[in-house]
Amino acid sequence: MSATDSTTALKRTPFHDIHVKLGAKMVPFAGFEMPVQYPTGITAEHNAVRRTCGLFDVSHMGEFRITGPQAVAFVTAVTTNDVAALAVGQVHYSGILNDRGTFEDDCLVYRFADHVMMVVNASNKDKDFAHISKQLSRFDVKLEDISDHVALLALQGPEAQKILQPLTGVDLEAIGYYYFAQGAVAGIPNVIVSRTGYTGEDGFELYFDPAHAEKMWDAVMRGGRVTPTGLGCRDSLRLEMGMALYGNDIDDTVTPLEANLGWIVKLKKGDFTGRAALEAQKAAGVPRKLVGFTVADRAFPRHGYPVFVNGAPSGEVRSGTMSPSCNVAIGTAYVPAEHARPGNTLEVEIRGKRFTGTIVKLPFYQHASHR
Repeated sequence: MSATDSTTALKRTPFHDIHVKLGAKMVPFAGFEMPVQYPTGITAEHNAVRRTCGLFDVSHMGEFRITGPQAVAFVTAVTTNDVAALAVGQVHYSGILNDRGTFEDDCLVYRFADHVMMVVNASNKDKDFAHISKQLSRFDVKLEDISDHVALLALQGPEAQKILQPLTGVDLEAIGYYYFAQGAVAGIPNVIVSRTGYTGEDGFELYFDPAHAEKMWDAVMRGGRVTPTGLGCRDSLRLEMGMALYGNDIDDTVTPLEANLGWIVKLKKGDFTGRAALEAQKAAGVPRKLVGFTVADRAFPRHGYPVFVNGAPSGEVRSGTMSPSCNVAIGTAYVPAEHARPGNTLEVEIRGKRFTGTIVKLPFYQHASHR
C-alpha cells in the first residue's frame, strides 16, 4: 500500500505513546509519525513475523464507510473488482483508477450486511475521497471518512491464531482468508476481526474504537510471544511476497494490467472508472510488465536506481531490499512485456556500476503461512 512521506503537521496514532515508551525510532510517514523499527531492529522483527508473531500499528490507514441502498453499486463503479460477488463477511483487494486506467490507489473492500467499507492508503486518503465523491450524484448513498474513529492493529505470523483466540469468543478457525467477523476481543466490543494482512503470513487485522487502544495493545502483547514490529519490516515482508506498494510498484502512471494485477479487474461486471482505457490497452497489447528480480552480487537494488534491458533504459527499480528470508538481493521493475519471463536478465545501475539481475517468478518467498 503507500510510501509517501510528509513532514508537516504530523498526526499521531492512538498507539504513539506506546511506541515511544518502547524505544521505537519514529519517522514521518504518510502524514503520520510512525515507528519504522524498535530496538530489536528490522531484521529481527522481520524474522519474528515469519517464525512466530509480530504486531503492527497500521492505524494510519484510511477507512471510508458507504451506506445506502446503492452502496454496493457505488463501490463497484469506483473500483475495479466486483463488489456484488462478495459475500457478507468477505473482503477483497481492488484498485481505484482514473479515466486513463491508472492507479489513484489500491484498497481493500469489506462487505457488511448493511454497508461497505473501503480501506485506503493514508497518503492518498483525501485524494481518494475527493476522487470517488465525483460519482456520488449518480447513486443513492452516503460516503463518510471514518478514519479518525478507527484504530487498526495487524497481528501477523504463523502463531497469530493461537495467540489471539484466548482473547475472543469469535471462532477464528471459522474465519477464512480474506473473510472477517465481528465480536468482542479482550473485552473490547464491536471489533472487526479480519483474516488479512500485508506480510504473507497468517494473521488478523483488528479494527476498533481508538478509546481502547492501550487495552488492546496490552492484551495482545501479554505473554511475551509477540514482537512489536514497525514499517521497516512491513516493507521487507510485503516485498518478499511480491505485494504492491503504492508510490513504488504502482502509481498513477501504471495500469493494473501492467502491474500483474489483472486478476482484480472484472471487465464483465459493467461500467467502472478506467474500464474503457483498460479494454483499449488489453486490445492493443500491454507494453510492459512488472517483474521481480534477484541480484546474485551483494548489491542493494534501491528504489529509483536505473534499470536496463538489452542495454536500453527500462525505467527504474520500483522496490528493492536485501531479503532476510531468502538471503539475496531482491527488487521489482517494469520491463518490456516480451522480456518479462523468468530466467531473462536485466541490469541495475548501482553507484555507477551495472549489476545483472535475473527475473524470477513471484513471490520471492515461497513458505508463507497464510491460508
